[in-house]
Amino acid sequence: MLIGTFKLLENGKYKGQLRTLTVDARVDIVPVDQKSANGPDYRLFAGIAEIGAAWRKTSEKSGREYLWLKLDDPSFPKEIWASLIEQESGDGYALIWGRRD
Repeated sequence: MLIGTFKLLENGKYKGQLRTLTVDARVDIVPVDQKSANGPDYRLFAGIAEIGAAWRKTSEKSGREYLWLKLDDPSFPKEIWASLIEQESGDGYALIWGRRD
């Protein structure tokens, strides 16, 4: 279920590696400067290619904040939904994927 690991930088960006069966890329998760009402809080980039978006969420169960990501790539049969959560060790963030129907 783990498809990436990330670090939070001082400028509010996340930087890390995304690995699936068809994608192996360095990814930047960049805050959106002027967010629209329902628009994403972040955009995801692999180089200059935009590959997804992310929204800030708070877990109802634990109260912990996380990012809810939508990833897409022409090699995927459909988009992938994932959560970027802080690792319990405090050593960065883990990107965990799942399917949504």
